[in-house]
Amino acid sequence: MDEFNIFKYWLTQVSFLTEKDCSLFEPFLKTKRLKTKDHFLSAGKVCQQIGFVNKGCFRTYYIADGKEINTHFTFENEFVTDYDSFLQSKPSRYFIQTLEDTEIVTFNLPALQDAYNQSQNWERFGRMIAEQSYKMTTQRVESFLFLDGEQRYLDLLKNQPHIFDRIPLYHIASYLGLERESLSRLRKKIAGK
Repeated sequence: MDEFNIFKYWLTQVSFLTEKDCSLFEPFLKTKRLKTKDHFLSAGKVCQQIGFVNKGCFRTYYIADGKEINTHFTFENEFVTDYDSFLQSKPSRYFIQTLEDTEIVTFNLPALQDAYNQSQNWERFGRMIAEQSYKMTTQRVESFLFLDGEQRYLDLLKNQPHIFDRIPLYHIASYLGLERESLSRLRKKIAGK
């Protein structure tokens, strides 16, 4: 049960959930291992699960005019899901794909709702996930509204430098709304300062 222990440890350290809350939820957890380039979710399908990433990383993207546009990267100790699709049981517009071999602990909506009914702490936890999802979406939208490509790059470098160690540059360029060549020029320019 080692893979569950990572999740349980994170839950009790990062949130207000108790050992009792966790044991109530444990029967609903499943471990999933995915290989590099496997899809956790495909556009048009309903997102049935939330996954807690024990190991590995994911990218979330959509396709526009034949191009893959990255919108998010997910790493260890984060949740991978299309939260809107998950909550409303509606088809997703996104693909979620592994960029490395990954291990996740998953749970579904009925399990989460059951936990909400049994514990106020789980309700608070659900609210925390919703708030994080909202914050992340707002930050992403506002970065495109109020920052240019260079500012988005500098913001990513400052707040999430680990991304550059694990994500290929062409994926980062797409995420920043830049062409790969533009990102390379930008990196050289900033490195030269």
